[in-house]
Amino acid sequence: MMNESRERIRREREREKNTYTSPRLALRRVLLLAEGRQFREAAAILSRLGPGVLQSVASELPIDLLVEALPHSAHLIETLLNRLISLEVTPRPELQCEAVAWRLVGLLGGDQGSGLRARTAKLATALVQYSPDAKDTVDSRRRQLDAAVQGLGTHGLTADSSGSLISLHVAMKNELQRHVEVYKQALHKLEELSSVTVNQDPASSSHQRLLALSHADVERRLIDNKSLLTIVDKPALRQLPTLVASLSARVESDKAVLACVGQIKRSDPTLDLSDTRPVAGVLMSYSRGCAAVLTQTTETCSTESVPRSPTDSASDGYHSDSDDSHQHPDRSKLVSQYAAVWSRAADEVLPALASLEQLRQTPHLKYKIVFSVVVLSFRATISLRDRRLAEVKAMLGAESDSTPGMSSFVSAAMRLLRNTAHSFPLGDAERTVINQVVSTLREYPCLATCGALHALVAAACRAAWALSLHSPPLRIDTDFTPVVMNPDKHVRYSLNDSRERRSDLIKSFVWPALLDGNRCVFRAIVLT
Repeated sequence: MMNESRERIRREREREKNTYTSPRLALRRVLLLAEGRQFREAAAILSRLGPGVLQSVASELPIDLLVEALPHSAHLIETLLNRLISLEVTPRPELQCEAVAWRLVGLLGGDQGSGLRARTAKLATALVQYSPDAKDTVDSRRRQLDAAVQGLGTHGLTADSSGSLISLHVAMKNELQRHVEVYKQALHKLEELSSVTVNQDPASSSHQRLLALSHADVERRLIDNKSLLTIVDKPALRQLPTLVASLSARVESDKAVLACVGQIKRSDPTLDLSDTRPVAGVLMSYSRGCAAVLTQTTETCSTESVPRSPTDSASDGYHSDSDDSHQHPDRSKLVSQYAAVWSRAADEVLPALASLEQLRQTPHLKYKIVFSVVVLSFRATISLRDRRLAEVKAMLGAESDSTPGMSSFVSAAMRLLRNTAHSFPLGDAERTVINQVVSTLREYPCLATCGALHALVAAACRAAWALSLHSPPLRIDTDFTPVVMNPDKHVRYSLNDSRERRSDLIKSFVWPALLDGNRCVFRAIVLT
């Protein structure tokens, strides 16, 4: 009996040994365990395979099934990636790293404190080591999602020719009706022009004939043309190009939103997109997921995020943490730069705007102007960044993101932009912001010559430029819907009014919050 037992154990060990040296049997064993959701046992087998067998198994392994099983299969996928990295297997098998990353984005975006981040942190780190392009892909997706969310906020009211805030469609209807009336008057006037002004005969329009006109003829022509010009050249008619540009921006923003949603639906067919679910919630959820994955890829597994208590400061809204500043000096410096721009706005720009005669009848308008400057500065600089990158790609004949080496090129270009962030010319962005503010508030021409406002635009664009180049970028919070103050995200701008000090109801935003991922690092300044 003893001999039979030894023989049986020997045969089992021999069978197990043969299993680990045969790619077909190893793959079969791993698949059986994975189908039975015994992922750790399957990972243990992968950890003992030799390079050749491992490469063969990795090439045949149905990664899409493992992706669907996440987060339960996280340890198995992580083990596979780390083994291929440590053994320096070449060529590296295609393991659908982008699909893995996007699945993590979807999971982490909806995470509600279930400990999911801790379970997937090692997988995210291994994923980026195995496929560095995965991080750039997630970062690019997050920027697309954030831009789409920002685009949803461009469909608000617009100023008409009288300065009132109305719907864009109503403003266009009014503007087009004014155009129709003016064009009818112009057509009627054209019918009344004298023969001196309307030269039907080409011969009468020759240079010699024109030099032969009498004083009365020139006088008649001047009266005709001046009358026509008075009809068609009216300030009230100059708003249409701005309205058309706004309409075009809205169309593009909605196209971007639907493109992002379509991308999400293709990656997750089970996603609930009922008619009543806000699309912004879907986009922001996946944006949070992207930020979480990017955070995991830059942190070591042994370094856990420590919940930070915000500094209770009613003067600037700045959240600081000594450990965070020590570990991320560049990020801390950027937050300080953003805080300094707000200090300039509070100490110099708001008083300067309050002193303008034309704004004294609308004392709260100055807060809206300052708020618009910082929001428009972020939009303008992000647009400038993407435009410059696109121009360089076009010059090199590599406009497609799928061009080999494109991710590495974009990463190198972003590093160069970060290194020159303090000196990069931002004149285009600054002019865009000033033109938008002045054209929207054209009834206040004093804004065009306000030196303090121009200085604020320059400072806001410079700060927004640096923040948008950070990896991952810091962004302003575009959620301006809260009606009650949240001490973690809002700080009151004191007006020395006892009523506003007693109230926690938000009346309007003066300065947007700054977010680092999902963490507020500079609280929004609000009026209550």
